[in-house]
Amino acid sequence: MTGGSQLPARAGIVVQTLYLLTAVFFFTYLFSYYWTSAGGPTLLAFTLMPVAFVLFTLDALRKNELYPDLPLAVNCLLAAIYVGAAITVAVYMHVEYEAIGTVRAGFWNTTDMVMGGLMALLVMEYARKRYVALFVLNILLILYAVYGSLIPGMFYHPGLNWGRIVTAMSVETSTGVFSNLPQLALTLIGSFILVLSVLRAYGCVDSILRGASLISVRSPHALPQAAVLGSTAVAAVSGSGAANAITTGSATIPAMIGAGMPRAVAASIEAASSLGGQLMPPIMGIAAFLMAEFMGRSYFDVVARGYAPAIIYFVSVAVAVYLLSTRYRARLDSVSAEIMSPMDWINIGAFAVVVTALIGLMAVLHLPPMFAALYVFLGVSAMLVTAQLVSLARSGSWSLRVLIGPPCRFIDAFSGMTADLTLLLATLSIMTGGLVITGVPTKIGALLIDAAGVNIAVMAIVAFLFGALLGTGLPPAPTYIITALVIAPPMIRVGLDPWVVHFFAFFVAVWGELTPPTSLVAAVTAKIADASFMETLYRAILICVSLFMLMAGVFVRPELVTEPGAAQIVAMLLILASTIGITFSIQARFSDRRVFDVPLRLLLAGFALLALFHPSDPVSAAACVPIALYVGYWILRRRDTSQAAVRQPR
Repeated sequence: MTGGSQLPARAGIVVQTLYLLTAVFFFTYLFSYYWTSAGGPTLLAFTLMPVAFVLFTLDALRKNELYPDLPLAVNCLLAAIYVGAAITVAVYMHVEYEAIGTVRAGFWNTTDMVMGGLMALLVMEYARKRYVALFVLNILLILYAVYGSLIPGMFYHPGLNWGRIVTAMSVETSTGVFSNLPQLALTLIGSFILVLSVLRAYGCVDSILRGASLISVRSPHALPQAAVLGSTAVAAVSGSGAANAITTGSATIPAMIGAGMPRAVAASIEAASSLGGQLMPPIMGIAAFLMAEFMGRSYFDVVARGYAPAIIYFVSVAVAVYLLSTRYRARLDSVSAEIMSPMDWINIGAFAVVVTALIGLMAVLHLPPMFAALYVFLGVSAMLVTAQLVSLARSGSWSLRVLIGPPCRFIDAFSGMTADLTLLLATLSIMTGGLVITGVPTKIGALLIDAAGVNIAVMAIVAFLFGALLGTGLPPAPTYIITALVIAPPMIRVGLDPWVVHFFAFFVAVWGELTPPTSLVAAVTAKIADASFMETLYRAILICVSLFMLMAGVFVRPELVTEPGAAQIVAMLLILASTIGITFSIQARFSDRRVFDVPLRLLLAGFALLALFHPSDPVSAAACVPIALYVGYWILRRRDTSQAAVRQPR
């Protein structure tokens, strides 16, 4: 057999059947967990992490993507070895769960370490095939953990033995492939993938794409802005940018792509919109509740101060998205409207029900997001199945294939996406483990804070670096806790208002969800868009530039968060104007010739930074005048360009 040969028909049927059976088991086990929470998330990860790798292997084999350059027989043999090894790990870890977590905790036997290490190796092979950069980074971190004694200076450490490395990457559930990140993928995010998958399986996304064509014909800018507005609602009540990206991104990302937006741009718009949901009152995510506890104030006090930063963030994101939509207008204008069937409108209604129900269950009834997603999944599934049966009854086109098609597509989509995301987050957990066991985050944080002394600007930069480093491996809530505990005492001692310090830590924690190279929200949106993870992450950072402006602005204009009132509004307007200026300098074009455009944009950035950093309000207000002139010039230039395009004969 030659390399790259396709599976024979009979073998293809066997592999497809094995994949579907494994996917059904994967879904059934997860659904049971969502309903009962039996066993807890650690046992869930112990059992289903290996199953996720089985799904990855069988899916790659059926698509001829496992090792396409090797002969077919070798692919089948390696797949069999991988599947057998993963199943062995799953059975052992499930059976020995209690003993590994309690009886032998800290004193694991050889079999524990072999099984855990084998799972870590399988995850590394997944990373080598899917994310080469992360694979190389993990290899370097592991080598540093073992041979740290060869590194001079502050990064020196005595070095760890290979046994410690294996346990940290596997059976120690605080780090490694069974830790909180893959658990999050299987629990909270997986429950939202249920909703996404059923919408996709019954054609809701396709219906939304057809509906999007109607919108884009009337206004090509409406589609990207829908991502900003729609994402705000769900993310504000879910407390998870990734879960929001899955829910609203399942419609907005394909819609933007279908309307002509590049894949990475569509994914980055949804990532930026989803991230900001944690800033929007009245529900600002877990970190905001923790802030109230730290400050000894009511949650309403936090919310009252949170509106101004949230407005700055979302207005600036909306401006960035508008500028991006004008850049790709030629593509967006090329979309033609499609004919909508009654089933299309039912599907769109189902999506509206999903968004409304999620908001209602989480915000009004205060259900945990996982249970809210489960109940919405059950309700929308019943709605879509009933609509399908009524449609088939009216048309008389009954067939077994038509009936089982959507459930099969659902199982395939849910299992494939959840398994892939779980393995990706396990890869990121290996990296986190490498940092934690060598003490790098704590070492850098303590040394840099000491070195900063009492210089507020240096302390802010050091605190940002420390929080960003934590954010590479932790969700916003723990990132906020650790950052606040480390930076708050020295900053408050030098005279900074506690509200300033804690809101700064809060902004850093939110930014942590986008921190390269472990951004969970970018990983989710890139997966939905089938786009490059790193390109999506880079573009999302440019759209989210307002987070950096807020981090700096809260020190220069503490009135933004210290006390609600007129002073807060003035501070908000000045920071907003400077943020819009920076956004235009990044996303807008002021000349067709680069030799003129670049200096103009740099000058605009200079005015924006002056408006942000100058402590005098009158001087900052004066710097806002040229920003307004720039914006006015861009609007006039774009109008003239549009009118010229209209007059041009076709």
